[in-house]
Amino acid sequence: MTACADPSGTVGFFLCRAGQALRAAAIETPRLEARLLLSHAMACRQEDLLRDPRAAVPPEAAARFAGLLRRRLDHAPVAHLLGEQEFWSLPFRVSPATLIPRADTEALVEAALDAFPDRGAVHRVLDLGTGTGCLLLAALTEFSAATGLGLDRVPAAAALARANAARLGLAGRAGFAVADWAAPIAGRFDLVLSNPPYIESGAIPGLMPEVARHEPASALDGGDDGLEAYRAIAAALPRLLAPGGRAVLELGQGQQAAVEAIAAAQGLRTLACRADLGGVPRALVLAMA
Repeated sequence: MTACADPSGTVGFFLCRAGQALRAAAIETPRLEARLLLSHAMACRQEDLLRDPRAAVPPEAAARFAGLLRRRLDHAPVAHLLGEQEFWSLPFRVSPATLIPRADTEALVEAALDAFPDRGAVHRVLDLGTGTGCLLLAALTEFSAATGLGLDRVPAAAALARANAARLGLAGRAGFAVADWAAPIAGRFDLVLSNPPYIESGAIPGLMPEVARHEPASALDGGDDGLEAYRAIAAALPRLLAPGGRAVLELGQGQQAAVEAIAAAQGLRTLACRADLGGVPRALVLAMA
């Protein structure tokens, strides 16, 4: 192990030792994560750490940092340690009750914007399996005339989404309820969004430990073939979509053809499929045939 040049107890020393430990634990970005955790423990910016690596770390901050580092070495997600994750340039509180928002899911917001060039045409938005509320709340920032409803089967998730709406100043336009996609919902919606569970049950234990051990199985497990949620959602969409409405569903890798067939069996047609930044078909746009 390479020696850390800065004196013990300094920012540079803590960053060096933490980076070494994270690298040994096969963390992909050890130096970045060391900075994130130490800046969080010290309630400062990463830039402040880099500006003065010989600054002393106060004992209480050192203790907080040690606790965060222990949890990260046990593969707790960084977002859980920081309590927040950015999505669509908005800050979202996160918890173990929900999936952590991911950049790939932003493709759904982009696909919704493509589907409605006239932003004023969207008045009601529904988010099925809302989690943190990131999809619904991001959409409401773009469709300024719209109100929205987010549903989640997990009470703690619906409560977190409600808190995120309040934090972002959108509580007056967004409501949340504990229910799933088969719930009898009054009225119809111009835009229906969903990032459903789509991992095959048998594949979950093989996921990276940050996901398999620390994110909720209910938001991951799509049944034996990964498609159970799509069947339920597709069956509900004919009664949920308003005339001219669009549904945008997140896909797992390699699922486009299967989900399109499920949708077609319910009288839905595919309008588009937008890829994520990695080129994976991610956001399927559906309408009534």
